[in-house]
Amino acid sequence: MPDKPIALDAYEALAEAFASVVDTKPHNAFYERPATLSLLPNVEGKRVLDAGCGPGVYSEWLIKRGADVFSVDASARMIELAKRRLNRTTGIRQADLCQPLTFLDNSSFDVVLSPLVMNYIEDWSNTFAEFHRVLRPEGYFVFSVSHPFFDYTYFKSDNYFKTELVGSEWRGFEPVRVYMPSFRRSLESTINPVMEAGFRLERILEPKPTQEFKEADPKGYEEVSRQPFFLCIRARK
Repeated sequence: MPDKPIALDAYEALAEAFASVVDTKPHNAFYERPATLSLLPNVEGKRVLDAGCGPGVYSEWLIKRGADVFSVDASARMIELAKRRLNRTTGIRQADLCQPLTFLDNSSFDVVLSPLVMNYIEDWSNTFAEFHRVLRPEGYFVFSVSHPFFDYTYFKSDNYFKTELVGSEWRGFEPVRVYMPSFRRSLESTINPVMEAGFRLERILEPKPTQEFKEADPKGYEEVSRQPFFLCIRARK
């Protein structure tokens, strides 16, 4: 197991630039995010773990809809940005999702939400076991990842079935550019760990871009209309 998350340095460098465009960057705001959020149940009065909260955009959405949210992220800079966005200092904690979440009680959440985080973790078994542990019976686990088809073609892998470390330079958060490492995996290696952790699958969603995406980035809209970039999954304990 690495000493620190593989993408930690990249996100520390990227944090301010990421937060500055998180509400308007089409691939996030008008594509992955609405798709992932569409898989959530009614969160009013529910306790939700935002696992990999980044600058707090999902936590804010949840809080505005009446959820009791606990937010964690590996990046100290992202945690500070989340505190600023949410105007709170409690219920937010720096934590590595590769490590046991010992500060969280068993069966203490109704929902675990983890958007675009799992691509930075090689072995999902321990992380999913912790999510299963902290969820109440019938609790929801909703997460999103890069689509296996997109990653396979984009990174030009010579073995689709191999889970492997890949990476690319991110240029969409100018003026900051970072090399972003991640793990590429097959569809079965994306789906099976969910069930092996004791969850039952409820829905798999390959997002379609929204009208807002088309207005903001017509060229990008045409691209994501023809091939999947993300995969969104809902499961239950």
